[in-house]
Amino acid sequence: MNLPLHFGWAGVFETSLIALLVGVAMWMVWRWLARRGGWTRAHAIGWACVSAIAIAAGIDSWNLFYLGVVKLESPVYARIALSKIHDPDFLGTRVFMAWTGAICGVVAGWALTARASARESHD
Repeated sequence: MNLPLHFGWAGVFETSLIALLVGVAMWMVWRWLARRGGWTRAHAIGWACVSAIAIAAGIDSWNLFYLGVVKLESPVYARIALSKIHDPDFLGTRVFMAWTGAICGVVAGWALTARASARESHD
């Protein structure tokens, strides 16, 4: 994400809140697509989770994966890799909370629409 986020725990909470909102939005998009395509609700939930994680946590997840796979054998290469990451001290925490926020956003969107659908069917 190219947003000017804070560092530390404030940045982690901002990232997770953004991921939560992205999760709700992706649920709405995939719910609409699933209804048009005749898919089950499980397909919509699955694709919404994948999309939300890719959008909300994609770059941070890639940076975390890259740091774990690439051999940073010299301090110069390590410094170059870390300079490209926003707040490398909290990268793992930010990735975990972004994944959690994205999935919780999809679940929250599903719960809200399921409750509204249940009310409509009872009326």
